[in-house]
Amino acid sequence: MPQSSPNSSTEGTDRELMGSSPVAEVPGSVGPALAGLDAALMELARGVTIGSELTVVGIHMLSHRIPVTIQVLVQRADGVDVNLDECANVSAPLGEALEASGLLNFAYVLEVSSPGIGEELASDRDFTSFRGFPVAVLRHSDGAEQQREGLLLGRDESMVLLNVRGRTVRIPREEVLRVRLICPTDDS
Repeated sequence: MPQSSPNSSTEGTDRELMGSSPVAEVPGSVGPALAGLDAALMELARGVTIGSELTVVGIHMLSHRIPVTIQVLVQRADGVDVNLDECANVSAPLGEALEASGLLNFAYVLEVSSPGIGEELASDRDFTSFRGFPVAVLRHSDGAEQQREGLLLGRDESMVLLNVRGRTVRIPREEVLRVRLICPTDDS
């Protein structure tokens, strides 16, 4: 029987269950049981979230843990953060569906969590939340891709604003391909 644990953080994985990926080696007799689970687990998890505001964005098998941990990552379609209650609302029916399916014949822990914060900024909320953080802006200008690093000041309707060594740099939004969080360097 699975142990259910709604969680809001993620850890490293041995295996990501999304499409066709090689089967991870799992100690003991669990290894052969993992063959072919990718699509079945994803389909089962997505079936449980149908009709809710949540979608399954990934499944991770943490096979280095004893017992094996199955981590289901969910997010809201409207971009609002997933809360603990929403994770719990998915965890119980998903645990029941896993037990009824007979897909897993070994001990496991089920965790339902949000995917966490990605390094790429996309929404207005991201640009507000990470104001002052070091970022890299990849842009397409004069027929070439260029990268500029600095501290994020924000973005408006027409520009992404960076602080580069105490000066404000304005990058037109139509030239911006991607903005991502980076580790700070001495040069920024």
